[in-house]
Amino acid sequence: MKRLIKQVLVISAIALSCNLLGQTKNIWEVDQSHSALKFSVIHLLISEVEGNFKIFQGQMRASKEDFSDAEIDFSADVASVDTDNEMRDGHLQSDDFFNTATYPKMTFVSKSFKKMANDQYALTGDLTIRDITKEVTLDVKYGGNIQDPYGNTKAGFKATGAINRFDYGLKWNALTEAGGAVASEEVALTLNLEFKLAK
Repeated sequence: MKRLIKQVLVISAIALSCNLLGQTKNIWEVDQSHSALKFSVIHLLISEVEGNFKIFQGQMRASKEDFSDAEIDFSADVASVDTDNEMRDGHLQSDDFFNTATYPKMTFVSKSFKKMANDQYALTGDLTIRDITKEVTLDVKYGGNIQDPYGNTKAGFKATGAINRFDYGLKWNALTEAGGAVASEEVALTLNLEFKLAK
C-alpha cells in the first residue's frame, strides 16, 4: 500500500511539473526603434498638439499563441518628452506638469489582456504618473506576427485610449479670452508597439 501511495505521489508530481512547464511564458521585449508612445491634447479648443516619449522600456509575457494570457508592463523616462518645442517640453518637465526631477518615471502594469474579437483586445492595468496610480483600459488591435530578415520573431500591437490629466496631478491650465481652456483635460494616448521574442 505504501509503495502504491508513493507511486501515485511520484506520478502526480511529474504531471504537475509537466503542466507547469507547459505554462512557461515566452518573454517579448519592446523594440524601441520600431515603437512609439504618443499623446495629444486639444489646444485652444481648435487643434491638436502631439508629443511622444523618446525613451521607454516594455515587456510582454505570454504562453498562448493568441496572447490572451499576456502580462504587459512598460515605463517611460518622462524627461524624454518631446513636443517639437523646447520651451513647451521644459514646461512639461516642471512641477506644473510631470515634475521630472521628483517623478522621473511613468509606469504601466497590466491586470488583464482580454480578447474581444479576432484581433481586438482590451488591456486593463494600473498607470502611474507622479506617484498617482489609476486603472485605465486601452483598446488594442493586434497586427500579427512575423519573422524579420534577421531571424527575430516580431509581434505588433496598436493601443489607443484616453486619460484625464487632472487625475494625475497635471493640473496647470490657463484660459483664453473667451474662457476656454488652453489645453484640454483629456489626453489621447496612442501606443504603437512592436515586440521581439527573446531568444
